[in-house]
Amino acid sequence: MDTPKSKKMEIVMPAYRMHTQSFLNVLDGISEEDALKRIDGKTNHIVWMAGNFVNMRYSLGWVLGLRDEDPYSDLFFQGKALDESYKYPSLDELEKNFHDISPKVFQKLAEVTDEELDEIFEIGMNIPFVRETKLNFAGMCIGREDYLCGQIGLMRRILGYPGMKYDMDENLKY
Repeated sequence: MDTPKSKKMEIVMPAYRMHTQSFLNVLDGISEEDALKRIDGKTNHIVWMAGNFVNMRYSLGWVLGLRDEDPYSDLFFQGKALDESYKYPSLDELEKNFHDISPKVFQKLAEVTDEELDEIFEIGMNIPFVRETKLNFAGMCIGREDYLCGQIGLMRRILGYPGMKYDMDENLKY
């Protein structure tokens, strides 16, 4: 379903679908070995960035009423700091989870009503000009996904990979 119940989702849903494409494109061809590299011990590695991206999808789903649990939430929830003592999942595992949760969240985006989007969802940001609603949380998730794709794109270049392609798979409907 590409026509949402809420006109407010007419902005969010295309961005969500573009991020689906970008996420897959930005990870394309990256080896598992390179995905765990950090730059001068200062950056997060690509696995952490990808895991946080997938966790954002689970979080958005949760706010919209899905009860699917991110199996790696303990590693990525709320941008938990990278800890090199942890064993992180592979990119393949993260992509599998991504493909599991993403269509479910997309469906919820299509079904959510204006009333639900206006519901308060407190996240404790305490920013006077940001009303903490489900709609604004969805917008923040979209912003976070943009940021993470940009970070992974930069890491691609630093690690010697070509820049991300903008190929679109029109059969991917989420």
